[in-house]
Amino acid sequence: MGDGAIEAFRVAVPEAELEDLKGRLRRTRWPEAETVGDWSQGVPLAYLQELCRYWAEEYDWRATEARLNGFPQFRTEIDGLGIHLLHVRSPHDDALPLVMTHGWPGSVVEFLDAIGPLTDPPDPADAFHVVCPSLPGYGFSDRPAGTGWGTDRIAAAWAELMRRLGYDRYGAQGGDWGAAVTTGLAQVDPDHVAGIHLNMPVAGPATGGPELTGEELAALAAYDEHRKWGTGYSRQQSTRPQTLGYGLVDSPAGQCAWIVEKFWAWTDCDGHPENALTRDQMLNDVMLYWLPGTAASSGRLYWESLRDRRLDPVEVPTGCSIFPKEIARLPRSWVEGRFRDLRYWNEVDKGGHFAAFEQPELFVDEVRRFFRLVR
Repeated sequence: MGDGAIEAFRVAVPEAELEDLKGRLRRTRWPEAETVGDWSQGVPLAYLQELCRYWAEEYDWRATEARLNGFPQFRTEIDGLGIHLLHVRSPHDDALPLVMTHGWPGSVVEFLDAIGPLTDPPDPADAFHVVCPSLPGYGFSDRPAGTGWGTDRIAAAWAELMRRLGYDRYGAQGGDWGAAVTTGLAQVDPDHVAGIHLNMPVAGPATGGPELTGEELAALAAYDEHRKWGTGYSRQQSTRPQTLGYGLVDSPAGQCAWIVEKFWAWTDCDGHPENALTRDQMLNDVMLYWLPGTAASSGRLYWESLRDRRLDPVEVPTGCSIFPKEIARLPRSWVEGRFRDLRYWNEVDKGGHFAAFEQPELFVDEVRRFFRLVR
């Protein structure tokens, strides 16, 4: 795979790897139970034991593998790194190309329920050709062997990917690290990006802006609470991702807990992650970390990117959908200070950090509504 080639790809996990996973789950060495009656110390022991029992005894990876293989998948080498992607063309030839980027601890499985409605909508004028790449070091993309793969370099790689796919004008969408990559894409390829849609825009405080409302102040207070109690994962991954990786790559129970805790904390779940996502949905995502062994490489994106975060202005047309349980819900005035052509802003009534995963219909509607303004 080289010289710009784009090669077809299918997921085919050897049965021996699935049997190894089941064996490791059954041999898990468990810690004692938490000393509180809630999730404030992390995933409760009884819940994780039950989830891992289900994973070993009832979960069907082959069904997920078949679903992934039901979409056209490819790999291509960009800047020396193999990139995995889903590329689903609309039946409508004049559809707008759209590259959608996941974050951590997400994967391309977040978007599976949104791809069909986006590519083949009731109104052909809303159609997209959808491209869903796996971030470097995530899923079935290669793991970088050297430093330098932060969000800016990924954005440049995505610009090359869209050029390579033959798309001269396209849109981009993302949340979490996907929002950072999408924002970077608008900065490195503004002549080809029609617009960007974000469900977690990042910006700094506005100077001379309007007085913040009570709701905006409450959102900022919630974000401060998150920074105080909910960012240990980020500190670890941005400083010592390699050390963390040894435990998570070796222990499926550990990898599961590391991710599922975020499904509890960051979804609109009213206290239990299964109110927002099914067990199978959560485990599908966990599997895209466990099978390729990407705990260290995925966490390394924090090490690469958090040490040099810039808030350069963005001139490309932008739309933002703010979900109520998003971890960072910044005031509109702050976002407008960075995104100079903010054409769409909507605060929806349900959903959290994993917007497309939790609320695919609402997510699709939001994407459509923004891109109608820039097609």
